[in-house]
Amino acid sequence: MKYPAQHPAPDDADDRRAIPPTVCYPIDSLPRPDMALYTAAREGMEKVDELLVPARDARCWSLPASHFCRIVSVEGPQVGDLNLWHRDDLSERFYSGKTRALHGTHVSTGDRLWSTIPTVRPLATVTDDTLDWYGWDEYGGSVHDVIGTRCDPYTNHILNGVDYHYCCHSNLSRALADFTALPVQEAELLVHDVCNVFMATGFMPDTKQYFMKASPVRPGDYFEFFAETDLIGGLSACPGGDCSAQHSSDTAACYPLKVQVFRPAEGTLEGWKPAPRNGYSRTHGR
Repeated sequence: MKYPAQHPAPDDADDRRAIPPTVCYPIDSLPRPDMALYTAAREGMEKVDELLVPARDARCWSLPASHFCRIVSVEGPQVGDLNLWHRDDLSERFYSGKTRALHGTHVSTGDRLWSTIPTVRPLATVTDDTLDWYGWDEYGGSVHDVIGTRCDPYTNHILNGVDYHYCCHSNLSRALADFTALPVQEAELLVHDVCNVFMATGFMPDTKQYFMKASPVRPGDYFEFFAETDLIGGLSACPGGDCSAQHSSDTAACYPLKVQVFRPAEGTLEGWKPAPRNGYSRTHGR
């Protein structure tokens, strides 16, 4: 709900609104991923790991550099909240805000998932997406968003006045603690804003509030990305199921998600190197 305007529009209000926008981060100079290289590496790739993320729960896994990862719908329409951390430095993690600024509100094949300051480098490149046909719907929505945060028990408590322990934030906190042997209170501080895999979202045309709608995902659909460095992945099967009506819920129909890790075909990544750390000197002009 927006507070109503308290001041009259000036005489030139229409002229001010009519000023054309400028893209904040033009990406013409951004290094482009070599999609042909990834395509060649995908042909003949070998599955080397697989795990099932139970409904209303989360799991973490190791994802070596130069490997592919697929998040797969297996039983029914289900949204997944994805976190990524550098395997050897958990302070370097997925930066949804910078990814959004560079690639837009939703990501698909050819887009990259960037890391936090000071490294600011691609952690992963999206290499295949069976929902790329969806595009933009009549409500301005699309899939795989980097807009939302993740459902969390703190906001849920403010809005609903109850303690709910299976929000994606809670699930990811426990999963990272289990995977790293960190206390859950420390792991929680490393959980971060997500890539909402399979989630259909946008902004309401009047209030510009973040909306969700039934995900178009069906069993067999997948979202695939390539690890540009050594990673730990974390995925929560959202307690909102397909997020058609609610999240942080024990009543929504929820399903597991499958995670698969693939080793590229031998000899197909000649010349590829892990993404280097950002080249900024960090002198801050001093």
